[in-house]
Amino acid sequence: MKIALPVLNGFVNEHFGHSENFVVYTISPDKKIESVHPVVSPEGCGCRSGIAGILSEEGVSVLLAGNMGTGAVSHLNACGIEVVRGCFGPADDIVNEFLNGTVEDNCQTCSSHEGCHDHGAH
Repeated sequence: MKIALPVLNGFVNEHFGHSENFVVYTISPDKKIESVHPVVSPEGCGCRSGIAGILSEEGVSVLLAGNMGTGAVSHLNACGIEVVRGCFGPADDIVNEFLNGTVEDNCQTCSSHEGCHDHGAH
């Protein structure tokens, strides 16, 4: 299994659409972190940057994030990536909490991108 997180200074970036850096964790069958490597997002905001396709090509099946808009959730889901929102704190801790079953999707999407892009058709 591979899990990705948008990160800023080792912490989950609170807004997926503004994240330039992601970290991909490879998880062993016994739910331990095997390896970690960075993935830099192409230019653009969240769902329009192409990061969903890049993470899918990396084999990511789960994205743990803080907040994100519905467009980003839809793009990630369409690429076969489960989205878990409402994650905050150090990235390593969040991954371990997810693996221990203590992190669940809060099912909330943000409605403001603070000028990131208009909310027309994606």
